[in-house]
Amino acid sequence: MATLEVDDVVRHAGDDQLPWADCGGGIWLKVLRVDPAAGVWVVRSRFEPGVRLQTHRHTGPVDGFTLEGRWHYLEYEFFSTAGSYIREPAGSVHTLDVPEDNDGITDVLFVMEGVNLNLAADGSVESVSDGMGTLEAYEALCEAQGFGRPTGVITG
Repeated sequence: MATLEVDDVVRHAGDDQLPWADCGGGIWLKVLRVDPAAGVWVVRSRFEPGVRLQTHRHTGPVDGFTLEGRWHYLEYEFFSTAGSYIREPAGSVHTLDVPEDNDGITDVLFVMEGVNLNLAADGSVESVSDGMGTLEAYEALCEAQGFGRPTGVITG
């Protein structure tokens, strides 16, 4: 019988260890987990009404769960509301939009594999976002906003 090698240490990140970093433009971020070896990154994003992200393409699949609010992709007919789950295939291209007529904050948990290719209007790659870069930006924002370096981000 084969023996499985597993990491048997449960890691916990408390809400108070992960401050909401203000990214500007009505976007707030918490980085929950980054595993650079696997290319996985988990974030919670809060969006104020009227936020629209840059059109982007994912190199890996993405799972999303809406905790609060309402949002959609301009390229699709559905709206994600509290309790909605989405699965995006690798290679999908879309533009996240939070309707201006929302009553409050939209809060979404995303589990991403790979990178986001942020696209210019002509479809060319303008910039790349990945887990480690997002974590570095989150840490810098937290420090600049007086929270100190967040202690709860799970790595690996």
